[in-house]
Amino acid sequence: MTPRMAGRILVTALLISPLAARAQTEDSFPFLEATVAQLQARMASGRLSSEQLTRAYIQRIHALDSNGPGVNSVMEINPDALAMARHADALRRQGQVLGPLHGIPVLLKGNIDTGDRMQTTAGSFALQGAPPAHDSTVAANLRAGGAVILGKTNLSEWANFRSFESISGWSGIGGQTNNPYGIDRNPCGSSSGSGAAASANFATVSLGTETDGSVVCPGNANGVVGLKPTIGLTSRAGVVPISHTQDTVGVHARTVADAAVTLGVIQSRTSDGRDLATGGVPLGWQGTGKTRPTNIPTDYTKFLDPNGLKGAVLGITRQGLNGFDSFVPTPAPVTAAVEAAFKALTDAGATLVDLDTLGYNFSGGPGELLVLCYDFRNDVKAYFATRTGVPVAGGTLTDAIAFNSAHAGVEMPYFNQDLFEACNSMAPGPDDPQPAFGGMSYNQAIKADHDFTVNNVDAALNAQHLDAIVSATDNPAWATDLVFGDHFIFGTSSIAAAGGYPIVQVPAGEVFGVPLGISFFGTAFSEPKLIKLASGYEAFTHARAHNLPTFAATVPFDHIKGPLQQSSEDAAAAQAAAAVLSSGAAPAAQAAAATVASPSQVAGAKVRKALHHL
Repeated sequence: MTPRMAGRILVTALLISPLAARAQTEDSFPFLEATVAQLQARMASGRLSSEQLTRAYIQRIHALDSNGPGVNSVMEINPDALAMARHADALRRQGQVLGPLHGIPVLLKGNIDTGDRMQTTAGSFALQGAPPAHDSTVAANLRAGGAVILGKTNLSEWANFRSFESISGWSGIGGQTNNPYGIDRNPCGSSSGSGAAASANFATVSLGTETDGSVVCPGNANGVVGLKPTIGLTSRAGVVPISHTQDTVGVHARTVADAAVTLGVIQSRTSDGRDLATGGVPLGWQGTGKTRPTNIPTDYTKFLDPNGLKGAVLGITRQGLNGFDSFVPTPAPVTAAVEAAFKALTDAGATLVDLDTLGYNFSGGPGELLVLCYDFRNDVKAYFATRTGVPVAGGTLTDAIAFNSAHAGVEMPYFNQDLFEACNSMAPGPDDPQPAFGGMSYNQAIKADHDFTVNNVDAALNAQHLDAIVSATDNPAWATDLVFGDHFIFGTSSIAAAGGYPIVQVPAGEVFGVPLGISFFGTAFSEPKLIKLASGYEAFTHARAHNLPTFAATVPFDHIKGPLQQSSEDAAAAQAAAAVLSSGAAPAAQAAAATVASPSQVAGAKVRKALHHL
């Protein structure tokens, strides 16, 4: 045990303040880190009901999210959640269990439609008003599987696609989501609320969406598993879009097993009729002769393997890990943590191939931003046509821009909508040259992204006989800065983004208590292999178990106070310890009581940062 860890435990035990008591409050939560399998076993035995579990999560959200330290990850609690839980209990008593998530509370990102009394706003007042008329496909799949839709999570507004200057985790409606490891830290975007809520044990699992990084980056920042599926494996029907080429619905969970079981429930094994991608293949496979598999698994948990790394051959890339900007290099402690995470791969039995020395390019699709901008203008218009009773219903991107301008006080207090405006100014045809992109057309950009994927990602996997490509996911979470914006140093999600390929991000370590993860990349529909590898890494390292969130006001939280603060703190600690000893109460109980009582084209580096949190 390091002095830092010992100090953390001592301060917690002495209960010097409600915030210092936070770790013990975590320990007192009866379902702390509970997995789907564990909860199902308790419900099957009659020792737990879905209603009890749902109530516990709601109480925890009130205590720690909307009050207490204030993670602010949940925008809305479903007013029908307890009714759904009671219905799940009634079915179980009748011998009906609809699936592996039966009775399990799930949070959905605030850009995923639910045909109930909840809003789907993407964080913007432009979409607030009448709720959607129908469930998204993934929400319908959850209902059919007996899951409890607990509520909606906050996100980076418009999935972080409104401005190059955005702040991850901020939306006009939801405000700023914080990181449960340190409230001053950023949860990353755009699925910020989903990642933070899963990490904070506000639900068993959460759903997010990713275009380029927005499932895996919050997974990295909040110390949870982030599973980004192949484009089209999960339907985007009823999801506020960025791009039909790259969008996907994914999972945040505290274990690979929980992410795997959730994927099996929300996926579309065949076409759902509402999203063409569910009947086809992603961009990276188009034109190659490859077709959608006919044997897509129904249960991904069968691929879990605690020895999943033994004998595996993995390609390692460090491209970009020194930083997007040469003037902002990656700090040495981060680099050291990344190398330690890579060493764990070989310690667990994998063989590593250095892909950088072999000349592969993993910088991302060269046409990606053009593709996203072009798709967004068209796709968001199609989504607006599905909505009624909201300001932009039946409208276009032009209407959204006008709404923001008219309501700048609530929509644009910190950053503008330059990305919206750039997308809206593009030439309309797929073969029209786009001056802002050097005259490249949309179709040329699509081909460039396809070729990047085939000639680098698939080429490396095939030529080197790899089970997967591996890299660090992102830099550890930065301190949220509403003045200067996000502080991305590196991110690797673009390896998979342009081609529409899957990623499994898994916790891998920490830097001064701030989580760090690694990502396993594969070709389309390689989720079974990635789940096997990621579960093997998880079983070998137990990285999250060694570094649970503490809801600290700031992290790092040691060696930052001055002498006068320390002497004052020592006195308060002594008084608190004396009170605990004289009362005879257990520290955990005292902690719980204390908390409950406290209610034109931009520069290259800029574009690369913007593309790593969508």
